[in-house]
Amino acid sequence: MKVFTSSQFPNARLLAITALSAALLSACSNSGTTQVSAANTEGLITAGKSAVQAATLSDADVMQLSEKSCAELDGKSKIAAPKSKYALRLAKVIKGMPKEVNGVTISYKVYETKDVNAWAMNNGCVRVYSGLMDMMTDDEVRGVVGHEIGHVALGHSKKAMQVAYAAGAARQAAAASGNSAVAALSSSDIGAIAEKLVNAQFSQAQETEADDYSFDLLTAAKLKREGLITAFEKLAKLGDSNSMLSSHPSSSGRAQHIRDRIAAKK
Repeated sequence: MKVFTSSQFPNARLLAITALSAALLSACSNSGTTQVSAANTEGLITAGKSAVQAATLSDADVMQLSEKSCAELDGKSKIAAPKSKYALRLAKVIKGMPKEVNGVTISYKVYETKDVNAWAMNNGCVRVYSGLMDMMTDDEVRGVVGHEIGHVALGHSKKAMQVAYAAGAARQAAAASGNSAVAALSSSDIGAIAEKLVNAQFSQAQETEADDYSFDLLTAAKLKREGLITAFEKLAKLGDSNSMLSSHPSSSGRAQHIRDRIAAKK
């Protein structure tokens, strides 16, 4: 849930071209003579194809990568048992919340960890960390969950997937300029993509759109919206060390935006 400004958000196609160009340059000797073996050439071509694909990942590709990424993270995390206090509380919290996003059924689960975080992926995977639940009220958790669902519903997560995939292709291209060729996505590749998605960086405009999505969702469900305000305030107290807030737009500004919407009754 990290963020940087829209001017810093890389276009996936440009990133792909840059990555491949860098790999080709690194294959040149000091004398300027390109020395690329047949295996390396094949590797660079494969990496180039992967990088270009990142800019045009289909919905099916994004769904498949989301499935694998979510499974990878689930496998490494302690998921709260169905009858645990966290799972039972989350079940209560999400009453009235969406059961699907973009036509995909949502799977809500809790990771038992002291970390403060929450995220959602295009395959309907929504994960809330117990550390976040410990510090927030039910209304605040609903606000955060609505925000994360908003990133998926509004297409932000798909763009983040493209960037994460392109970054992987960049690493593959660099490796291809040496002695190894590019291989199909391995478990470690998937893990790296998953981590990038969890810490996805969105533009300020995207964060505001996700805030508004959550506000509208809560309004439609006749749930309290004030939790969005206090959630921002609590996250602000954690400082920049918290991955959910580092580089985010001003928490006070976001809280005020929600106050203004409540006051305007719209």
